[in-house]
Amino acid sequence: MTTTYAVLSKGLEKRFRDVHALRGLDLAVAEGTICGLLGPNGAGKTTAVRVLTTLTAPDAGTARVAGHDIVRAPAAVRRSIGVTGQSASVDEELTGRQNLRLFARLLRLRGTAGRARADELLARFELTGAADRAARSYSGGMRRRLDLAASMLIRPAVLFLDEPTAGLDPLSRSQIWRAVRDFAAQGTTVVLTTQYLEEADQLADEVVLIDNGRAAHRGSPGDLKALIGSYAEAVLAQPAPGEMGELDLLTAARVLGRLTGSSPEIDRERRTVGAATTDTSLTLPAVVRELDSAGVPLADASLRPPTLDEVFLRLTQGGGSPAGTATFPHEEEHAA
Repeated sequence: MTTTYAVLSKGLEKRFRDVHALRGLDLAVAEGTICGLLGPNGAGKTTAVRVLTTLTAPDAGTARVAGHDIVRAPAAVRRSIGVTGQSASVDEELTGRQNLRLFARLLRLRGTAGRARADELLARFELTGAADRAARSYSGGMRRRLDLAASMLIRPAVLFLDEPTAGLDPLSRSQIWRAVRDFAAQGTTVVLTTQYLEEADQLADEVVLIDNGRAAHRGSPGDLKALIGSYAEAVLAQPAPGEMGELDLLTAARVLGRLTGSSPEIDRERRTVGAATTDTSLTLPAVVRELDSAGVPLADASLRPPTLDEVFLRLTQGGGSPAGTATFPHEEEHAA
C-alpha cells in the first residue's frame, strides 16, 4: 500500500555560525497522522519546525510540506499550514474575540464566515466566557489556547505546534490535547515538538527522537518504550548511625544487575539504584524478594515504564536497538 506523506524531508542542514542545528534531518509524516518530535533542548526540534514552515531557509537538503517545496514554493506552503510557536503571538491589548477576528481577516476569512469561525474556536477552547476580556488578563494556559485557536482558523492541511503545552498546568494541557485530537480527527496532519513522553503517548501516532540535529529513532510511543523495556528501581532506607550505607547500595546494584542483565545506576545522594530491563517476565514482587533476601534495607521499590530522559539517553547514546533507527521511505512512498 502506497503511503502519502504530508511532510517529507531529506538531508536538511542548518547552521547558525558555530551551531550545527540540523545535520541531515530526514522526516516522513504520513497524511492525517500526529507526529511527535521529541528531544532535549538544543536537539534541533524548533529549528526543524522553522525550516519546514519557511521561517528559516535550509542550508542544504530538500523538503515538501502539503505537496509544496519549502524553498521553491514557500507561499504555497504558508497557505497550507498553521503554526503555533513557543511564544504566544496574540495582541494583549485586544480581547480574545478581537484577536481571532483580526487573524481571520489576515487569512482572508472575512465577514460572517470569519466571525462564526472565531466564535466556534472560542467555544472549542473553552474561552467563550473570557472572549470579551483583554488578552493581557488571560492566564498562561488561556493565552496558549487562544494562540492555538488562531492557528486553526483556516483548518490547515498541516499544523505545526512547537511545545504547545510547555509550562502549563495539567488542566490546560488536557484541554489542548483534546483540541489537537479533534483537529487531527478532521484530517489535518499535526507535527508537534515536545519534551514530554506523556504528551507523545497521549497524542502521537508516531514519535521521532531527534538527537544532535538528526532523526535518531522513529516508531510509535509503545515501540520506542519497548526498546527500553521497564526500569527497576530500589530506594534504600537511610542507614542508622554507624552503619555501612555504601555496602547496601553496592549490594542492591549487584542484585538488580543480576535480575535485569544490565548495568545498574547508583544515585548516592538520593540512595537509589536503578536498572533497565527488557525481560517481560520480571515482576516487582520478585525484585523486592531478591533485595530482601540480600539484606538490602528498602524504603521503596518500583518496576515502571522508562521516563523520557531514560528513553532518549539510552536510544541516542548506544543503548537502542537497530529496530528503532529512523529510515527514509522507499521510492514507492511519496509526498502529498
